[in-house]
Amino acid sequence: MEKRKFGRTGHVSTVAIFGGAAFWDISQDAADKVMEMVIQSGINHIDVAPSYGQAEIRIGPWMKRERERFFLNCKTMERTKNGAWQELQESLKRLETKSFDLYQMHAITSMEELDQISMKGGALEAVQEAKKSGLTNFIGITGHGVDAPAIFLEALKRFDFDSVLFPMNFIQMANPIFRKNAEELIAECQRKNVGTMIIKSITRGPWGEKTHSATTWYEPFEKREEIFKAVNFVLSYPVTGICTAGDTKILPLVLEACENYQPLSVLEKENLILSGKNYDPLFV
Repeated sequence: MEKRKFGRTGHVSTVAIFGGAAFWDISQDAADKVMEMVIQSGINHIDVAPSYGQAEIRIGPWMKRERERFFLNCKTMERTKNGAWQELQESLKRLETKSFDLYQMHAITSMEELDQISMKGGALEAVQEAKKSGLTNFIGITGHGVDAPAIFLEALKRFDFDSVLFPMNFIQMANPIFRKNAEELIAECQRKNVGTMIIKSITRGPWGEKTHSATTWYEPFEKREEIFKAVNFVLSYPVTGICTAGDTKILPLVLEACENYQPLSVLEKENLILSGKNYDPLFV
């Protein structure tokens, strides 16, 4: 599987970053089988959060014995300094590790939330102290929604984040405002040597009234050809990689797509974006 530099961290990450959300509700035995698949595929980067159900508890035993194999991301949705510090400590215990490689301000979906974490007494202060204490090496920011790229462009002006994580797919890129901000954000991350992780790469759209056939909160593409096309699209941009979808049944196809990634031409990307207008985007 191709590897790419994760910004200024110096880590060279596999283009598939294991998304711990897949372990939302799963037995340890089932999680162990998935982790064996992850290791077999060569993945060397994991993204997890305390808000992902049982994920930290299921990954913890693996970190106890395989910590050196993985670059480990964790997150906090707390907005205050005290809340973030406490949540970080609890995640360290559940993940059975002494420190994180990257700790992220999670789900920043508005300028108001960006204000909350960056003000005096905000969560960012706690993570800066954690870095000074050796509890994390790097600091990142994550978010969902149509405004995520614009918010992160502002966030990078306020603080020198080491990484960003945001949603992108060819359907969402059919929104010209989102596309403009997303491409500007990617360019800014390249300029500042900031790691870029993409989520929702294989998103088809909202479930609406459809019966859920996957454990993701959005409807994903599930056919091999569709997943390959969606993964090729995202990885054709200068990003570090994609966080795998939160469904263990789809994971093998996503890994296969990453292992067989083929860059798209400019015309192929444009045609995919044009076809995205035929779908309902997840974020509006």
